[in-house]
Amino acid sequence: MNGATDKGKNWFLRGGLFAKYVLALVGLVVFVLAVNGALETWISYRGIKSTLTDAMSEKADATAKRIEQSISDLERQISWVTRASSNTIELRRADYAQLLGQVPAVSQLTLIDGQGRELLRLSRQTVTVNSNTDLSRDLRFIETVSRGTAYAPAYFRDERPYMSIGEQHSGFNAGVTVAEIDLRFLTDYFGDSQVGRLAYAYVVDAKGRVLASSSKGPEIGKDLAALPQVAAVLSPSGKPVASGKDVDGNAVLTTAASAPNLGWHVFYEQPTAQALSPIRDQLVRIALLIALGLVVAIIAGTILARRMLVPITALRAGARRLGAGDFGHRIEVKTADELEELAGQFNSMAGQLAETYSDLEWKVKERTRDLAQSINELKVLEEVGRAVASSLDLNAVLPTVAARALEITHADAVLIYGYDAAQRAFNLTQSIGIKSAADGGHRAIDADHSPLGEAAAKGEPLAFPDLTDQPDHPLRDVVVGAGFHSVLIVPLVDQQGVLGALVVLRKVAGDFPAGLIGLMKTFAHQAVLAMRNARLFTEVDQKSHALERANSTVREQADKLREQTEALKDWNKSLEARVETQLGEIERIRKLERFLAPQVAQLIASSDNPEGLLESHRREVTVVFCDLRGFTAFTEATEPEEAMNVLREYHAALGKLIFKYEGTLDKYAGDGVMILFNAPIQLADHTARAVKMAVEMRDTVGPLTEKWRNRGHSLGFGIGIALGYATLGQVGFEQRLEYAAIGSVTNLASRLCGEAKPNQIVVSRRVYGMVEACVEGRAIDDLVVKGFNHPILAAEILSWKGEPSAEAAAE
Repeated sequence: MNGATDKGKNWFLRGGLFAKYVLALVGLVVFVLAVNGALETWISYRGIKSTLTDAMSEKADATAKRIEQSISDLERQISWVTRASSNTIELRRADYAQLLGQVPAVSQLTLIDGQGRELLRLSRQTVTVNSNTDLSRDLRFIETVSRGTAYAPAYFRDERPYMSIGEQHSGFNAGVTVAEIDLRFLTDYFGDSQVGRLAYAYVVDAKGRVLASSSKGPEIGKDLAALPQVAAVLSPSGKPVASGKDVDGNAVLTTAASAPNLGWHVFYEQPTAQALSPIRDQLVRIALLIALGLVVAIIAGTILARRMLVPITALRAGARRLGAGDFGHRIEVKTADELEELAGQFNSMAGQLAETYSDLEWKVKERTRDLAQSINELKVLEEVGRAVASSLDLNAVLPTVAARALEITHADAVLIYGYDAAQRAFNLTQSIGIKSAADGGHRAIDADHSPLGEAAAKGEPLAFPDLTDQPDHPLRDVVVGAGFHSVLIVPLVDQQGVLGALVVLRKVAGDFPAGLIGLMKTFAHQAVLAMRNARLFTEVDQKSHALERANSTVREQADKLREQTEALKDWNKSLEARVETQLGEIERIRKLERFLAPQVAQLIASSDNPEGLLESHRREVTVVFCDLRGFTAFTEATEPEEAMNVLREYHAALGKLIFKYEGTLDKYAGDGVMILFNAPIQLADHTARAVKMAVEMRDTVGPLTEKWRNRGHSLGFGIGIALGYATLGQVGFEQRLEYAAIGSVTNLASRLCGEAKPNQIVVSRRVYGMVEACVEGRAIDDLVVKGFNHPILAAEILSWKGEPSAEAAAE
């Protein structure tokens, strides 16, 4: 029966090894062929993708350059009608008509004078002369005046793409010409001959809308900003991607080129399924090759596996006899390969097991002896713990701790140090085996540069086998002089902090056993617990005596309190009358606060003579005036609710900064805001505060204007700042009073604000001189403003650098 069982097991073993070797060889061949096929496929994929991407990239670059060149040609043709010789409306009209006839892409031309008034608008269907429409706050006019030539963003009308090009006329304040360009001519650059049979192309503006497309491309006017390849180039980084999605969600290979002067992007794309069709054919060839390799590997694996069964069976039988304890048996395998080497290792292992078995009994006896010694140490440690915890008197606990430590370690002396946290020092409190009264540096040891402090910081014991090798050790003189050589320092610490240190001394030099050090760590934990309990008991006892003394004091104070209560009753009667008077005064001030700026109201509330603060007086002030460019045209073309929403956002942004820099808000006038500095609260750096606030206002309102522009509102932000003397005080009538400033400085700030361009800060030269060391700025041409008989010296603030250092100020 046993023979039949062994035979079944041997057959199972042979069958298992046979299957493993065949499967291993088949798997290896399939793996190699699969990896090779995958690498070839990947290389082919990268090559095809790179070739297609490079070709489309060249076409995209060429198309983008052609588009920019065509716009530049249109700009040059438009600049012809701005010549100075055409100095009448009729001559301009004739030039405009000639340009419309020669350039089909130009659909309309508009003449605007230097003051922003429309003089002539000419298209192929209509003519408008001297309409005098105010376009002074139109961004096309503003950008053209400031730059000479300006491109307006593309827009759509009747599902057709348009853009505007502005050209400034030669001469002082001669006006500008704005040309409206029909962008349908861009479609000529995306013919099937230029794009190709399988690919398609299109161009989008800065918002992702399609301006022109090939026959297979997306519809003109469609918003593609959500496509991943379009979103990538429209992001702040502007980095194009090599793959994306079309409008139907299908994967495409894509490349993009930008026209930086216009803010447009040209895309060339091809469906990924069409581009990578050669890869499918290559995958079929690889599958056939793997199938052929699989057949060959099965045949080779079958032959090799059958040749390995005989030596493996011999190894298995020998290993079974070794496992049964027959260490004299030797395995005979003659294959001249690794299996024969393995049989030799089995035979060597049998000899080693025989030798090990003879030594095993002796090792068991030695380990049993070590275990008995450890059990004995644990019993001693338990007895020590009970003895240490048996007393709550600290004076009794410390001698007990020292005696038990001496007993456990079999040392010659033990020192116990207490830790003084205030002095950061260890003081000797108990000693056994050495005179505690002996003078020396061991009585008080600094914690910062000593082994005791190092052990307490680490929470681990420190051992010194021989103190004679430690010349700087604070215990060396006393310890070596008393005949001791080796030292073990055990810190007494817990989660609450450091209690002290336990120092064990031996007269014999040498290392401390690791078991003894671990035993002392456990002993130290129990000693710390006993010392904490003793200290806690002492503190509780002291506090109980203090409570008894406090109780008698409380009774005495209660009698005095009753007497004082009677006196307070009389005081309360007089206080009620005084409080009623004060409440009336507070109510009057609260009513006044509703009509004044917060700083003025706070100053009045804290002043003994609030009326005197509002009397008319003369003082030097810095005045900041700011408003929105294009707000009048915006309110005329926008619903009142939307205008109110814009004003709320605008006022909220400015209000936070006014309070931050402690300015006084004088008044709101629609989009115009006037802020005073140095009145009524005097500020030594009022001019610097005003300029720094203006820079932060510009940086804060800038993102708001971008947000409004996305909602279709063309608004800018300008600031004017002036410095001078003004008369300050109350204006109005009895039921409505305001704190205001009167003087030419307020008018000057308003005029400077009117001269400021969008996102520009214009200040008087006096203001610029006060903050010149703290800002980046530049002088601008003298300004002739209404209400002033002489030109105004002005400057522009570009950025705030910060306060200069003391060394720079001294230089």
